[in-house]
This record gives sequence, C-alpha cells and structure tokens, in this order.
Amino acid sequence: MTQPPALPAELSDDAIRRFAQIRDDFTRMMLGYRFGMEQVAMRLEILREEFAELHLDNPIEHISTRVKSPESILEKAARQGVELEIPALREHITDIAGVRVICSFVADVYRLVDSLTAQADITVRVVKDYIANPKPNGYRSLHVILEIPVFLSSGPVQVPVEVQFRTVAMDFWASTEHKIFYKYEGDVPPDMRQRITEAAATAARMDEEMAELHRAVHGGS
Repeated sequence: MTQPPALPAELSDDAIRRFAQIRDDFTRMMLGYRFGMEQVAMRLEILREEFAELHLDNPIEHISTRVKSPESILEKAARQGVELEIPALREHITDIAGVRVICSFVADVYRLVDSLTAQADITVRVVKDYIANPKPNGYRSLHVILEIPVFLSSGPVQVPVEVQFRTVAMDFWASTEHKIFYKYEGDVPPDMRQRITEAAATAARMDEEMAELHRAVHGGS
C-alpha cells in the first residue's frame, strides 16, 4: 500500500486540511501518471524492437522513466501558488510523469518523435525544440508534452507525460552541467559558465561529425 506523502513545511494549515480532503483523489491521480508513463515507455520499446528487427537499425540507446514524488509536487504547488485541487495540479504542473529517450543521432530524435506522436490515441500538447533552438547556455534537447489515455476502473483519463529526446552527447553535457550547478548551488563562476557553453558547442559538433561518419559508412541522408 502506498505510504502517504510527507507534507512540505511551507504548506499552510488550510492547505494541509485541503490535502487531507483530496488524498484519495491525489493517489488516484498519481497512479494515472505512473500508468501513463509506463505506456509511453512501452510504446517506445515497441518502436525500438520494430526498427531493430525490420530495419536493422536501433535508434534508441536508452530509455529512462520517473514520476515526480508527491512531496515534490506539493512543494512545487506551494511555490507557484497552485491550488490543491486535482484539476489545478494537472493543468499547472506538467512534468509529473517523465520519460527520457537517448538516441544515437539527431535524425533519430526526429524520426522517433514523428513515429510516437503519429499514433492515433496520442495528443500532442506542447513541443519545445531546444535542438533547433538551443537555450542560451547551450542546452539541447527536444521536449514533447503529450497526452495518452489510461483506463482506470472509474473510466478513461487523459494523462500528460513529458518526453525528452536527446542524443548521447547532449545527455552527457546536460548531466555534467546539472552536477556542476548542484555543486555550486546555482552560483557558478562566470568563467565556468562560459566553458560550459563552449562544451555544449563541442558536443553539437560531435553529433554532426558522428552523423557524417554514419552517412559515409551506411549511405543515405
């Protein structure tokens, strides 16, 4: 049985009382997010096997999943002033369920996004293409928030899942950048910030070079 979440210290007494009233609905919501995340991951695994078996090509290096903890959701809701109502939480906190897909090449990212979002029962809510338009610090990834139906005993629920697609080089850079910012508690010296941005450009050039090598060996565009 799921343990009740530890309530963040910043919740007011009124918010704590309100959460007690919606606890069962909150638990049901969290189950829906977990099931939605698992369905998205399963569909990506199906695509991976199809490409490997029929096209002799595996565009996916790794798939990871995570569901934001109830404590993190409540903390974020408190910071952003989101009401402790299930519709409000679902509308304003869009990263509760997440899937990360690591691909070999940039072209694989777009191919997988097209294949996944073309499925009839998946609805695309938001696309943020930080590969075509990197963030100022050099961050590159393609984020898609999609909705997938989950069928519970109470009826079908459209569950939003955030899916992040990136290459191995992008993922290595993002992981290292995150560790550096955590080490400095966000207060990274300017010279190191510059080196981080330059490293992102190096990772982008590596993606381009490896794609060129792949085309040279296998042909095609």
